[in-house]
This record gives sequence, C-alpha cells and structure tokens, in this order.
Amino acid sequence: MAFLGWRLRGLARAMPRGKLHWEQFSWAQFVLLAAVFACAGGLFAFVRLIDEVGEGDTHGFDQAVLMALRNPADPADPLGPFWLEIMFRDFTSLGSHAVLALICALASGYLLLQRKLLSAAMLVVSFGGGAALNSLLKLGFNRPRPDLVAHLVETFTASFPSGHAMLSAVCYLTLGTLLAGVARRRRDKVYILGTAVALMVLVGFSRVYLGVHWPTDVLAGWCLGAAWAMGCWLSLRGILLWRNRRAAARHG
Repeated sequence: MAFLGWRLRGLARAMPRGKLHWEQFSWAQFVLLAAVFACAGGLFAFVRLIDEVGEGDTHGFDQAVLMALRNPADPADPLGPFWLEIMFRDFTSLGSHAVLALICALASGYLLLQRKLLSAAMLVVSFGGGAALNSLLKLGFNRPRPDLVAHLVETFTASFPSGHAMLSAVCYLTLGTLLAGVARRRRDKVYILGTAVALMVLVGFSRVYLGVHWPTDVLAGWCLGAAWAMGCWLSLRGILLWRNRRAAARHG
C-alpha cells in the first residue's frame, strides 16, 4: 500500500523529535489505519476459521450456540415468543442477495448522479466481486447446513461461509465508509459506521437464530466480508490519492 506508506511518512516527518502525539493524529489517519487492520485482521481470522472448521475443532462450539437458542424440550422451537421469530425472518431479508443488490444499485445510481464515478464503480465491484467470491467458496468448501435444529427459512446453497453475513458486511460497510467520508461531524461518522456494523451483526445473528447456519459460518462471513469491503475502500483511497498527487504535480 504505497499511499498508506506515503501518509505515514508524512505524519512521521511532522512529529517533533520523532515522537507521536495523539493530538496530531487526525481522524482521517485513524480511519486509514483502522481499515488496514480490519482488512488484515479479517483475512487472518478467516484463514484460522478455515483451519479450525476443517479439522472439526469448532463442532462443539457450533452445536452449543445453536442449541442455546432453542427450547431444550423442542429443538424446532426457537427461544422467545412467536413474534420474535417473525421479526428475525424480516431482519434476515436485509442480507438477501436481492435486497442488497437493490440497495447497491440505488446507491450506485445516486453516486453517478453526483458524478462520483470512482465511488460508484467501487461499490459495484465490491458487491459483485464479493458475491462471486462467496459463491466460489461455498462450492469449494461445500459444508452441509446444520441438521441439529429445524430450519425456519428455506436455503438452497452450502453453508460456509454465510452469504448473508458476508454480503451484508460488504454492502453495509462499503456504504458506511462512503457516507462517513462525506459527513462533516465526527459523531455523525461514528453513527454511520456504527449503524453499518449493527446491520451486519443483526443479519448474521438472524441466520444462526433461524437455524440455517453454524455460528462459524457467520463468523467467517463477517471476517471475509469486512476484509473485502475495507480492501476495496483502501483501493479507492489509493486511486484518489494517486490522482490528486498527479494533478498537483501537473499544476505545480
């Protein structure tokens, strides 16, 4: 990441006596480092999950979490009243391919109207590439769906990694970073990013509650989805920085 190195070197040169002071560490630099750590950490966690799931070390954890969300006397009955089950069926739709594709299409159309061509292209590539990657991984791992409890919604694909969890992370985190980038107040930025993370978590949890995914499927989807979204955003930032530096050099 050449642009990240350039930003950090600029920060280091501005530090008196080589010491880093928090008051000189801007919000933009914090977000940049957070995105790098999210990308690297998500990939690392995903690889570890592949290893653990492949060896069967997570089976006990998966079973325990699924059963903890069901009535001990009837595994077909999830905890809570019936309206809670209906509510989670609605929530899980926020991570469906159709709903997320519609959100991305509408957001991309708005970005095009605002002449944000790179941002619109990044959103399309982020979601489309994430969907293709998820499909390939499902075919490659071909992990069966949970058979301990009744499935409260219909499913048609393999289990690992969760497509709802991964693509909701890709879509909402990508949109969150784009919206936070144009928000002026820091608390607005925090609210936007917090909302994106909350939606991602809500969709993933709904898949476990409804019995259609092992918890590790959802964890893997979150990790890879966050890494993919942050990687796409960092690529966009790199292109924009390169373009701005090139324009400055041309006029300087």
